[in-house]
Amino acid sequence: MTAPEYWQKSSFSGGGDGNNCLELASTPTTLHLRESDTPATVLTTTPTPLTHLLDAIRAQVL
Repeated sequence: MTAPEYWQKSSFSGGGDGNNCLELASTPTTLHLRESDTPATVLTTTPTPLTHLLDAIRAQVL
């Protein structure tokens, strides 16, 4: 599998080009997540499981 070319930094990571952030990239069928300090390690998923994870996290926070 080829890694995505364009990554978007999380808005919660603050300004600047620091290496302490979460980055997200998408392809037509998958989502790719990585930490900027370890860009070779990429978590790949589809939208549905990621949505379920985020919903569960939000339910715990609220």
